[in-house]
Amino acid sequence: MSAIVDLLRIYAATHPDAVAVDPVTGPALTYGELALKVEHLAARFADELEVGRPVAVRMDYGVDEILCELALMEAGVPVLSLPRFFSAAQTQYAIETCGAQSLMETVPRIGVAPCKTAPVPIPFGTARITFTSGSTGTPKGICLSLDHMLTVACAIVAAVGEGHAGRHLALLPPGILLETVGGMLPTLTAGGCWVCPPQETVGLGNPFRPDFAAMLRMIVEARITSLILVPEYLAGLVAVMEAGDVRLPLLTLVAVGGARVPPDLIARARRLGLPVRQGYGLTECASVVALEDEDDGVPGSAGRPLGHMHVRIAGDGEIMLEGPLCLGAIGGEAPSGPFATGDIGRIDEKGRLWVEGRKSNLIITSHGRNISPEWIEAALLARPEIAQAMVYGDGLPAPEALLVPARPDSDLAAAVAAVNATLPGYAQLAAWREVAHFTPDNGRLTGNGRLRRDVIAQLYLDGPVSFFTELEDATVRERLRFLAIPQLQAGLSGTISRRAYLDYLAQAYHHVKHTVPLMRAARARLAARPELLAALDDYIAEEEGHEEWILNDIAAAGGNAPAVRVSDPAPATQAMVAHAYDRIGTGNPVSFFGMVYVLESVSIALAQRGASAVATRLGLPPEAFTYLTSHGALDQEHMKFFAALVNGFDRAEDRDAVTQMAKDMFGLFGGVFASIDLEDYDAAA
Repeated sequence: MSAIVDLLRIYAATHPDAVAVDPVTGPALTYGELALKVEHLAARFADELEVGRPVAVRMDYGVDEILCELALMEAGVPVLSLPRFFSAAQTQYAIETCGAQSLMETVPRIGVAPCKTAPVPIPFGTARITFTSGSTGTPKGICLSLDHMLTVACAIVAAVGEGHAGRHLALLPPGILLETVGGMLPTLTAGGCWVCPPQETVGLGNPFRPDFAAMLRMIVEARITSLILVPEYLAGLVAVMEAGDVRLPLLTLVAVGGARVPPDLIARARRLGLPVRQGYGLTECASVVALEDEDDGVPGSAGRPLGHMHVRIAGDGEIMLEGPLCLGAIGGEAPSGPFATGDIGRIDEKGRLWVEGRKSNLIITSHGRNISPEWIEAALLARPEIAQAMVYGDGLPAPEALLVPARPDSDLAAAVAAVNATLPGYAQLAAWREVAHFTPDNGRLTGNGRLRRDVIAQLYLDGPVSFFTELEDATVRERLRFLAIPQLQAGLSGTISRRAYLDYLAQAYHHVKHTVPLMRAARARLAARPELLAALDDYIAEEEGHEEWILNDIAAAGGNAPAVRVSDPAPATQAMVAHAYDRIGTGNPVSFFGMVYVLESVSIALAQRGASAVATRLGLPPEAFTYLTSHGALDQEHMKFFAALVNGFDRAEDRDAVTQMAKDMFGLFGGVFASIDLEDYDAAA
């Protein structure tokens, strides 16, 4: 056996009953149990799999995920770790590019199902392959050795001390290298407990935005002592702590990385008592290069380099690294030192590293001034009105920005004015535009929180903006207001009673039974628009009979389906349906597609996150969720079709009608959710 089992045996021998892995939602594993299970599973994998050829792993956190990852590496089988936010195309590309022999989404009980891929050469000694999101959407596979990852893990423990090896909560998405090298391996190296509940349990099941209140509850209830956060997570956690005047005295270490952290955010976090330390690293260096010291941190600094790495600054300001590096990328050569990071920065008189932007992101205005966009973005993100920002302006007279509001009532103009007042004239924003959120789901953000600037530029800067993108932007505040409804948040996290779920299904029945009649009404008024008739006919064919699915779900969940069939809708549901008939019947019938946009985007969220969360919490059978799960799958395809359809709308009156209906529907559909009694789920009937 190799390093993994040897590592676990150290604590299995001295502290066999100490808890090593706590999934929260199931039984924990002691170091003795973990060492034994990893050893047995590794022996099985060595018999069933081809050593040296990767296996793709795409799992949520839990005991199965850590057993699978550790056992594969112990068996000499490289782990291709796939984040669940990868698209189907990205996933398939990664599997084929590295010639994965199998895809594991659970630990297989009998045998291992093979993938139909051809083997490809990978560097000898590869233990893990991490595919980045790729700046153009095409992932790049980085190969890392086990020795390299353990070297970094040990350097982290040496820098922070074993005293911080308490209960570390895994928050970054499964498949993100930083959580493995900076969280799981150091925790096990130092004899701590890796707490790894499913993502939904910690408030990260919502595809639109994290539930930071749920995250805070988990940190408190699970007695967490350390975390790794990206700046977005830190900002959200700080906001809910400030709002509730909450403190987390058990936390001894909160490492923040993935992107530059605004100094004001670090200051706010430290005022709350959060032991925040900013770090810096790259995938090629196994994620961690530098980390702030406990008592010598200055907001904005990334701290001193860890003991395994030497850092220097090139003449043009680029950060150069010398020390352990990855084995190379799939199909590429191994890097050699000094390694050019592409980041620009400086080292101060105390040896602290300051990262000031990306060399490739540097803006050169038409006045010849060089500006790092990250500098201005940090100032913007320090404002509570702004959730996300991307600054651009290469070749323009002055910088401009794309801004995402943090709240429905955010005054972005006032926020920009306040930021401009702190900037020199050449760096002040000349213009800005309000846009919808950047997320991994829409491809505008990497898994660890970095802006995918090329993708965003293609949407907004490289030509006319599509109408679908304009529709998302125009309704961002309505969506934020909708998402804040307590009943919706509870549904997405699963914290509702069976009674509340049945009430939701009853109201769904009362509006879904009108879907096809509304489409037919729109079709009748659009007889002169053949390009829309075909689309409506497709929708009608797929939506026919969906109200009966809902009645079947009600029966499977223990409700009275016949009574629902003859019941009256809630006033809020009746108002939503009446408004749809009115707009289609007396206004522009194309407005129907604004209703489609809202209902389908919401159903995707409920299907992907809410259904499984509610099923887990209430113990209901899959037959109670056929409408949500199957409708969600349909609507994912519908949204692609929908985007292509509405992008063809060239009449201003059609675009205006769709946008207004979408705004109306977010409010009206929100009223339907708000009308449901939100009982305590523990008191569910």
